[in-house]
Amino acid sequence: MADPNGLTAITLPQDVRDAIADWRGWLANERRASNHTTENYLADLYAFLGFVKDHLGDAPTLKDLLRLNPRDFRSWLARRSMDGMAKTSTARALSSLRNFYRFLERSGRGQNAAVQSIRNPRLPQSTPKPLAPDDAMAVLENADAWQDEPWLGKRNLALFTLLYGCGLRISEALDLNANQRPTGDSMVITGKGNKQRLVPVLPIVRDAIEDYVRICPFAPDGNDPLFLGARGNRLVAQVAQREMRKVRELLNLPDTATPHALRHSFATHLLAGGGDLRTIQDLLGHASLSTTQRYTAVDTEQLMAVYNGTHPRARR
Repeated sequence: MADPNGLTAITLPQDVRDAIADWRGWLANERRASNHTTENYLADLYAFLGFVKDHLGDAPTLKDLLRLNPRDFRSWLARRSMDGMAKTSTARALSSLRNFYRFLERSGRGQNAAVQSIRNPRLPQSTPKPLAPDDAMAVLENADAWQDEPWLGKRNLALFTLLYGCGLRISEALDLNANQRPTGDSMVITGKGNKQRLVPVLPIVRDAIEDYVRICPFAPDGNDPLFLGARGNRLVAQVAQREMRKVRELLNLPDTATPHALRHSFATHLLAGGGDLRTIQDLLGHASLSTTQRYTAVDTEQLMAVYNGTHPRARR
């Protein structure tokens, strides 16, 4: 795997390569991080190592990484800012670095307190961008409309119906194996931090998934990935996002209409229908209620839009 600067594991000293390999195994086996999360962590680390290589003039050894001081890390943050990297992306990258350095300490390789002393960038308060109910239904109605291969269309429909019907993260859906697909009125989802939650499943979700599995030429079964790409491998998030983009263009929806927007739509539409925040928090798998409370801002915006468009005094 290469980072945006073209740095690969082959160019790194052996001690760093060994540490990365062990860290990757720890993420997968001990932390049980999703493939999506693990790959993001690795991409963040390799990008950082590319910066350090330029910063020091050579590929860093493990000893070099442990000697970096706060000024070095602030230089890295400054470079990301100059390159126009989003604050949310930098916050995630810093989290990835801290995780790697904690692993180095935990595995007895050494410690570096400097990385823990760097403050997170101040993030803007973001508001979820859900689809309107009619637009969400239009996405599902057209998810399989343009595919030449019928089974790929059924796959897209099953995936998007699952995201909107159950409020799953895209990584949670794509990490499912065939034997984990819903067969009853609920299913167990393993989310962030390996935390499990019980999610209700509507018949339309079960039916969409079974329709896809029934005609899939690779016949996913047992521990096979549930959602497959055209060549029979586990479907990746980039392909799912591309498929959503095609539907979005077909329906002339905004760029914010992404697979993750279907999860936002699930939460917002439940709230608008009278769902309470605590229940929605459990369904989404949020660790903090404050994360779920962002949806109240969306609901208030929609309420005010209706008020301003219909109330006689507002129209005047």
